[in-house]
Amino acid sequence: MSVYCSNNHANSNGNSFCTHCGEALPLTVGQVIDNRYEIGRMLGQGGFGRSYLAIDRQKARQKCVLKEFAPQGVKPETLQKAKELFDREASVLKKISHPQIPCFHDSLQAKIGTKVFFFLVQDYVEGVNYDQVFEKLKNQGKSLSEEEVINLLHNILPVLSYIHSLDIVHRDISPDNIILRESDGLPVLIDFGGVKQLPAYQGFWQTKLAGNGTLLGKKGYAPEEQLLQGKVYKSSDLYSLAVTALVLVTGKEPHLLYDSYNGNWYWGKEIKVSPKLQGIFKKMLAYKPSDRYQTADQVLKDLPPSTHTNHIHTINTINPMQPSSNSQNSYMTKIKTMVAAPGKTAYRRTHVALQNIPMPIWLRPFVVTFTLIMGLGLVGAGVFAVGSFMFKSVTSIELPKVEIPQLPGINNNPTNSQNSNRSPEQIFQRIKDLEISESVFIKTVDERFYTIRPGLRGRSLTSNPEDAVLRQQWNSTADELLRSIERADLSQTARRKIGSFSQQDSQRWDRLARAGNLGKYDSFQELREETYKIFDPLFPGQQRGRLNQQTYLQFWYAIASDKVDNK
Repeated sequence: MSVYCSNNHANSNGNSFCTHCGEALPLTVGQVIDNRYEIGRMLGQGGFGRSYLAIDRQKARQKCVLKEFAPQGVKPETLQKAKELFDREASVLKKISHPQIPCFHDSLQAKIGTKVFFFLVQDYVEGVNYDQVFEKLKNQGKSLSEEEVINLLHNILPVLSYIHSLDIVHRDISPDNIILRESDGLPVLIDFGGVKQLPAYQGFWQTKLAGNGTLLGKKGYAPEEQLLQGKVYKSSDLYSLAVTALVLVTGKEPHLLYDSYNGNWYWGKEIKVSPKLQGIFKKMLAYKPSDRYQTADQVLKDLPPSTHTNHIHTINTINPMQPSSNSQNSYMTKIKTMVAAPGKTAYRRTHVALQNIPMPIWLRPFVVTFTLIMGLGLVGAGVFAVGSFMFKSVTSIELPKVEIPQLPGINNNPTNSQNSNRSPEQIFQRIKDLEISESVFIKTVDERFYTIRPGLRGRSLTSNPEDAVLRQQWNSTADELLRSIERADLSQTARRKIGSFSQQDSQRWDRLARAGNLGKYDSFQELREETYKIFDPLFPGQQRGRLNQQTYLQFWYAIASDKVDNK
């Protein structure tokens, strides 16, 4: 069996490098990197190297993505500079923590044969990318509807707002870098970090993504200042996102939508969208960066409201993940049918009844669901009950009891499966079962929600249809936090005390350590480090020594408390 390099040179199976051009050949199935990551299959290939689905042998054989970086034909000093830039980008990725961006785990280097390879390790996202969706639809003479594209923009723009708030520019927004996540139907942004953020340096950057072979960005998707000048701005990402949206809504490649001779887009001809959306796209695609929207939040503000309809309905109907005989993506599984949204008529009536009632931000979506369950015959009494209910303290909230089926998993946890988000009722029932302070939980969710959406700070979510997507994202954030709490496997004593931990606890542990009475811990610093080893993977993105006393620090204390009590 022959193995081919990117130049289509045939090589004998078992070779590590091409005998014709010296390029590193794909890693083989079963090969183990760094005595830990077992190669499953190749996911993709580009000029920078390749990405693989791998198994982490040290984490219960969890799936992960191993992204290889192996520039070819470079001098030792250039390779060293590339390594420095690679490390710098890896350090940037460590700062990113967003539920719609694969979690970064590690960066490493490994020597294979005589050459050194650099690798990034990230979460593996089950799903299909939008390039595959595009191809499947195009083959059937279809495309995404305008409503579906608007919903996609509502879901992906907050992600751009988050990374831009960290002064990170993606630089490669395109359909193949957005994954439609199977578990919840949300778009996940990939491939904006690590080696793809490395600037061109002394010719070591070899990529087929750009026309001139040196500058990063896909031709047709990247704006001119990026492809020709190597300059990028936050508005450059918005330009690329607009092209991505146009491709998906028209079912046509970028070069068929743009008149390169006259420098005009084919508005009204190849591109037929509503006047409102066309105006937004025109501003996102302005030739001069200064004429575009400057922030993702500005685009969100002008976008038509989301329809609250699951945007993957059409995609599920055509089954884009059905593998073909020659597809390199046959490993992907079929998207599961998503639960249909509540009937629009009943949903809107409920909104009318509740939208003028003051209540906590987080409570509105839950009250809508609760009221629908009660039925039309109880609407009057239900509204009255909600009016009284809203003044009660957070800890007195009683939501409809939902029986949560026990699924196999660690500690018989009913929610170890990542295949779907729980409903608000299930989340708060679970919080009640765990005897965790609801007020601390809600404050922590709010902190997380507004941190990854800085443009929404100071803005309250409403029960209006245009906030439906945001309410869904709040609930997804809550479910993510709950899963982290469950994985912490806290004792009942620690769970019950969440909300009442204080600095006095750490001072007491410090005194015990100094007196030699803190069990196996010789110092409070040792206890602190051991606690962070558990805390950091569960709550990524939190800076040590700067945890909010009322939110994340409470969970840190709970973990530390169990370590002390189990001495």
